Amino acid sequence: MLVELLVIALTVVVATAFVWGGSSLLERAAENLSLYYGLPPVVHGAIVVAIGSSFPELASVVFAAIENDFNLGVSAIVGSAIFNVLVIPAISGLYGEGVGANRDIVYKEAQFYMVSVSALIITFALAVIYYPTGSDGQLLGQVTRELAVIPLLLYGVYVFTQYQDTSDYDSESPPADLSVLKEWLFLLVSLVVIAVAVEQLVEAALHLSDIFDTPSALWGITVIAAATSLPDTLVSVRAARRGDGVTSLANVFGSNIFDLLVVVPVGVLIFGTVDVDFSVVVPTMGFLTLATVVVFGLLRTELELTPRESGVLLVVYAGFVGWMVSETLGYTALVPGF
Repeated sequence: MLVELLVIALTVVVATAFVWGGSSLLERAAENLSLYYGLPPVVHGAIVVAIGSSFPELASVVFAAIENDFNLGVSAIVGSAIFNVLVIPAISGLYGEGVGANRDIVYKEAQFYMVSVSALIITFALAVIYYPTGSDGQLLGQVTRELAVIPLLLYGVYVFTQYQDTSDYDSESPPADLSVLKEWLFLLVSLVVIAVAVEQLVEAALHLSDIFDTPSALWGITVIAAATSLPDTLVSVRAARRGDGVTSLANVFGSNIFDLLVVVPVGVLIFGTVDVDFSVVVPTMGFLTLATVVVFGLLRTELELTPRESGVLLVVYAGFVGWMVSETLGYTALVPGF
């Protein structure tokens, strides 16, 4: 068993390193493509970078669904969203000695993100109401392709609002030696590298679940979530260190919006119908809502996240991980599906 654990640990470390490397290549390609197409910083962070850096989460949902464990994929998405909204701004604030925001971030990105959380919860609730699969009080349901369209339509609204920001933006001229074909090639290579690495992470999580006889959702909401959030961390921290707090925070909110409104529905569209355990979804997404409110409140004060406030976010995340471990060990029972 010890040898097997060492192999799994090595797999996680190597796969995480490949995710990090692929993300570095992805960041460079996304930045150059945004410059080439003349996109404003908020659109670059909320759409281009967010979609690219969310590819690991998309891959985790697809591979989890292939393994017939969609709850693992959903848990990874929720855990990644919690990691993104608490840990990434905190690290960015500490390394960048504070992260500055603007009213677009606070009043558009953050609030639309709150709407996204509500939309996904409603979608899962509709699955339990209209397509129930549980018995004896179990809150199980099937998310169908028809239901998956609901969050996708909302994401279309989000893209439309971002598109409006490009009409009044006066972009810089791209470098004369910038090869758009080369950058698209780099982007595709980075996505392939990330996909292969995430597939190994999903396999590792399933093995850990079997070895320790724990719910796969625990490993999805912690290990896979943190590993797949590395691209977002890399992008946001680098943006914060060069004083671009807007791109740093826009990437966080944009990535979470994409994860909730697109990544989960795409898994449903691929496989037709997927089962969801509402008893796991509601408590964890409830914490995600709480975390979002905390971040929103801190950002609203003088439109800046200070190093001290960054410490508060890290403490909140540590409390979340402790809660998940407590649920697994049976000390608490707020998540019946664990």
